[in-house]
Amino acid sequence: MAVNHRRWFVELALPYLGDDPIEVGSGMGDYALEWSEAMPRFTATEAHPDRLVALKERFKDLNHVEVREMFLPAEVSGDYSAAVSYNVLEHIEDHVGALRTMRSLVRPGGAIILIVPAFQFAMSQVDIATGHVRRYTKKTMRAALVEAGLEVERLNYANALGLIGYYMATSVFKLTPKEGPMVKFYDDFVLPVTKAAEGICRPPFGQSVFAVARRPR
Repeated sequence: MAVNHRRWFVELALPYLGDDPIEVGSGMGDYALEWSEAMPRFTATEAHPDRLVALKERFKDLNHVEVREMFLPAEVSGDYSAAVSYNVLEHIEDHVGALRTMRSLVRPGGAIILIVPAFQFAMSQVDIATGHVRRYTKKTMRAALVEAGLEVERLNYANALGLIGYYMATSVFKLTPKEGPMVKFYDDFVLPVTKAAEGICRPPFGQSVFAVARRPR
């Protein structure tokens, strides 16, 4: 597991989560587990039946964490402080409808926090095999957020060197990224430098787009 990468992305969302956030598309719950440690209440969600069962089992002993089924888009409403969703939107054809669902889940002024893969030129067979229907730029991400009725607060690329590595591995050398010595080396030595540099100056490109938007008050 790329531990430093996950912690970086955990930290990106923390200032915006508030006191009662919901994660849309929690998968196996790795992000949810770390975020829930800093929250008095946390809700994790999943659409896939097997992952939903695993998620409920993982959090069964944490009374402040609720696990619920969630599909996107859907007719739902809520009063959560924020909705966070990492690497989910790119799987959904009606991504504007999905964003409207997230908007309806949060209270007025609540945050929508997203990470999505960046740049269509980096779309590879790996993306297609994992169900990606698109990759984003800041421009296309902003357009989707605005169309969904959200007010954009922050929008930037993240992990510039990761984009180069991903493109070379998947598009040039036709490899499938997997855990191993190269990933561990990148996570242990390259990523901390990338994170520090991007904390000083936001890069003009990256492997991911990080977005924060608000439901209008």
